[in-house]
Amino acid sequence: MDYETIEFRSVDKGIGLLALNRPRKFNSVNTRMMEELEAFWAGARDDPETRVIVLAGNGKRNFCAGLDMRETVKAMSGMKTEDFYRFQSRLGRLLLAMRQAPQPIVCAVHGAASGIGFSFALASDVRVVSKDARFCAAYINIGLGGADMACSYFLPRLIGAGRAYEFMLTGNFMSAREAADLGLVSRVVEREELLETALELSRVMSRKNPMGLRLTKEAINMNLDAGGLERALHMEDRNQALLVARAMLEGDERSSRYF
Repeated sequence: MDYETIEFRSVDKGIGLLALNRPRKFNSVNTRMMEELEAFWAGARDDPETRVIVLAGNGKRNFCAGLDMRETVKAMSGMKTEDFYRFQSRLGRLLLAMRQAPQPIVCAVHGAASGIGFSFALASDVRVVSKDARFCAAYINIGLGGADMACSYFLPRLIGAGRAYEFMLTGNFMSAREAADLGLVSRVVEREELLETALELSRVMSRKNPMGLRLTKEAINMNLDAGGLERALHMEDRNQALLVARAMLEGDERSSRYF
């Protein structure tokens, strides 16, 4: 697919930069972007050369202002209930696709990350933000439920249920400092340092065992929903056994020196 609303390029060995590319529309998500992101994340699952993905937003103003409401409202006028449900489902599955991608995702956020833009940040594995970053579960501000686009799944797990309730019920913005204090983000940096900080974290990850990266992300995701300690340990034990076997039996250079 030829991309119009996103850009993807290799910026370092094993590191890819995915940029939302509708800066004049504050990188809001329209149907075309939804389709391109569907295609991108489907392809990422079978891309062994890319070990880490940095997700950013082009332009000076915002990471992602959410859904393109002008286009969506216009399209809704010709939709039946079933049509809108399919559209809603496709948008939501973008967040699932991000979690299913084998590559760790480092999200670099500047300006506003609202609505589904907030959810893109939540669905990423690591978040680096500039001092002007701000987050909003904006759904309730436009007459919808505050629990949308996987926000009600991710946010309580990342910052605790108490504050998650507050942000989803009020639609208030969360500042970069609040996000750091709540443990939502890993770094708060100056705007000009944002991309380089995200890339530096990605370089550290990309130098690790590629299979180890993939299994670590998979284990964390699975164990967020594990039914107890025993199930979590089973996942970890399986992964470590696989990695040791790979190093010893297949000559994995990154790991074999330890065994």
